[in-house]
Amino acid sequence: MTRGIILAGGAGTRLDPLTRVACKQLLPVYDKPMIYYPLSVLMLGDIREILIISTPKDLPMFRDLFGDGSSLGLSIEYAEQAEPRGLAEALVIGEAFLDGSPSCLVLGDNLFHGNLDFFRAALRENTGATVFASEVRDPERFGIVEFDEAGRVLSIEEKPEHPKSPYAVPGLYIFDPSAPARARGLQPSGRGELEIADLICSYLEEGKLTARMLGRGVAWLDTGTPDSLLEAANYIATVQKQGAYQVARLEEIAYQRGFIGRAQLLEQAAGQPNREVGRYLENIPAR
Repeated sequence: MTRGIILAGGAGTRLDPLTRVACKQLLPVYDKPMIYYPLSVLMLGDIREILIISTPKDLPMFRDLFGDGSSLGLSIEYAEQAEPRGLAEALVIGEAFLDGSPSCLVLGDNLFHGNLDFFRAALRENTGATVFASEVRDPERFGIVEFDEAGRVLSIEEKPEHPKSPYAVPGLYIFDPSAPARARGLQPSGRGELEIADLICSYLEEGKLTARMLGRGVAWLDTGTPDSLLEAANYIATVQKQGAYQVARLEEIAYQRGFIGRAQLLEQAAGQPNREVGRYLENIPAR
């Protein structure tokens, strides 16, 4: 069974001074903390064993927010990344937690919204590593995947000065059980970090890398700058106001996926300090 890792560390310098008050992944995206959104993706993939990795300073706030996850039918554990030493280090830190299981790593500042059937299919079908691709206007800001005419992956580059394609790799990755050992064997880059691109390339060199397009029905939002944080909040607000449903309402997802029962859902609805949220949960149709 695949286990999930949310990497919620980093200094968030592009959002300073906001990140002097709280870490990036606890900043609000409209009406919920940012980390609700990547956690909701794991839950929608039926991943119930989850490790949250953050800084020693910020981990207590995540513990206060989620506890052990049992109220959502989850098992949530926590681990420290004292310094930002690269995304791939999350697999090293999480090795004991994974305990030989396949893994799904999601970055705590990436939001996905839409039909996630592509994600559930990728979880079922992954036999090495799976990444996703989304066309962007500014590929130099992202990790980039290059395809040949048949759609096979040719290369992966991290924030290239001269991108070979317009397809960015969002912060959502699926790995087989060999990922922690591969990450431990990586050499730090010039930035002193274990680069996720190097980990992915180790699969590419062995012909074990798959890349899937997100498709037009899926929105991917990166919230690393003030402008993108505002755009994400406006997007979520628009979706919720027009659709009369909430994005990343974790209690609702837990109920819909069968992690909790009706009685537990209604108990949480009754205990909500925000009565608008409580009424919303009370009115969720029975499965």
